[in-house]
Amino acid sequence: MSGYSRIKQTGSTKFSALRREIFSTELSFLMEAHNGLSARIVEEAGFRGLWASGLTISASLGLRDSNEASWTQVLDVLEFMTDSTSLPMLVDGDTGYGNFNNVRRLVRKLGERQIAGVCIEDKLFPKTNSFIGERQPLADIDEFCGRIKAGKDSQTDDEFVLVARVEALISGHGMDEALHRAEAYHAAGADAILIHSKRADADEILTFTERWQGRCPLVIVPTMYYQTPTEAYRKAGISTVIWANHNLRSAITAMRETSRRIHDSQSLDGTEERVATVKDIFHLVGNAELAAAEKRYLPDRATAKAIVLAAAGGALGELTVDRPKCMVDIRGQSLLRRLVDTLSHSGIREIAVVRGYRKEAVRLAGIQTIDNDRYQDTGEVYSLNCARNQIAGETVVVYGDVLFRDHILDGLLTAKGDIVLAVDAMNAVLKAPGYPRDQVSADRPFSGDYLDDQPVHLKEISADLTAESRVGEWIGLARFSALGATWLAEEMAALESENLLDHADMPLLLTRLAAKHPVCVYYVLGHWLDVDTLPDLGDALNFT
Repeated sequence: MSGYSRIKQTGSTKFSALRREIFSTELSFLMEAHNGLSARIVEEAGFRGLWASGLTISASLGLRDSNEASWTQVLDVLEFMTDSTSLPMLVDGDTGYGNFNNVRRLVRKLGERQIAGVCIEDKLFPKTNSFIGERQPLADIDEFCGRIKAGKDSQTDDEFVLVARVEALISGHGMDEALHRAEAYHAAGADAILIHSKRADADEILTFTERWQGRCPLVIVPTMYYQTPTEAYRKAGISTVIWANHNLRSAITAMRETSRRIHDSQSLDGTEERVATVKDIFHLVGNAELAAAEKRYLPDRATAKAIVLAAAGGALGELTVDRPKCMVDIRGQSLLRRLVDTLSHSGIREIAVVRGYRKEAVRLAGIQTIDNDRYQDTGEVYSLNCARNQIAGETVVVYGDVLFRDHILDGLLTAKGDIVLAVDAMNAVLKAPGYPRDQVSADRPFSGDYLDDQPVHLKEISADLTAESRVGEWIGLARFSALGATWLAEEMAALESENLLDHADMPLLLTRLAAKHPVCVYYVLGHWLDVDTLPDLGDALNFT
């Protein structure tokens, strides 16, 4: 039985979990990781703790293991690592990045990020990797003990582990010096000692272990003496083995082979079946958890798709000579870009745009385009019919030249009804008869009561309504449930059979639907804009 005291197997924090590994009576293992993905792979493999290697983190950043990455840059990587896994992590803190004051700040910042421990080595800052050169200078013992005391005084959790790494054997100073330093570091408050060697056998390590007599846990890194059976470490009473850099090294081998094969063959044949699948990546980074969270926190509207009617050219003078008005610039973004962003903000990801005039100018990431090549002699319903394959399930139909606030679309998506139209009640009185075309008649005007949830049903959309019958203006935005989308497709088929499809407009289509099915009205009060004229375009500049 080793002489250092054992801790109780209690607690559930990362700090206590690492302390259990270091102080366990059984040999424990820490596996190297250098980013969030490798940390998850380590956990998936079954390890109970991580070693955040300074060498491999630096190398993964394309830098040397000589403190070329600042400690705050390393801290950013460590935060991704600890966030990506439930495992406790022992950080390779090099020399502590400076003197006692640097160590104090480092330990506090690690604790804030739930990083369970740090290992600091008794060399000079900036450090040089232990396997480079001979007789590297070591820190003054008293000065290094000050770093240890500063670290322990600065820890924010009593279970935080500070490991002191002794480099005396690496630097050729001999066994007595290594033991002397280890005893001083233990007395200064180090929770464990990491004894390091670069010999090809474990004789130095096992001799040190025998003479150490279990004063506190010993940690080793058998990178050079890898042929020594692990059972020898168990018999010697060593606490923890760190597999220090093998994930990055194996990744380098695999990436070299894959890059060479693809370069030489100019093909993925023979490679695709040898590498991890994209689904495996999704699994590792937790896509399933995100999907479950979306179901929990996002409204059901996220399943809706949208069809944007944007085949018309518009009449904005020189601005629409080489592009349709949906692509006219408004403060650095096209009108269509702003509309698509609004749809996306409400959870609509599948967006189809029906284009016609200057269709080659309608190019936008994140959309599907559908062409109405007869845009000059057909109307809106014909354009919508061009997208008939998209009309399935919950569907939003919107004009391509309108802007509206997010809350209008959010309200429309949650409103009751299989067909729901957004209607501006303010425009019932602001517009003169005969304009606009999309005037609405319904069975009830806007009541002015925001708690009024009684359904309002469309009667007619027309430019020729009387002032008494007008309740507002349709803003060019409609939602169809799965059933409503079926009714929509059926009505377009009826128009086609009556030879009315080519020239039908949306008011006619919606009025016909209202004669056969309930078409609900969702009242809004402004906060939208229809861009038809140059003055409208000026208003759009102030709208955004």
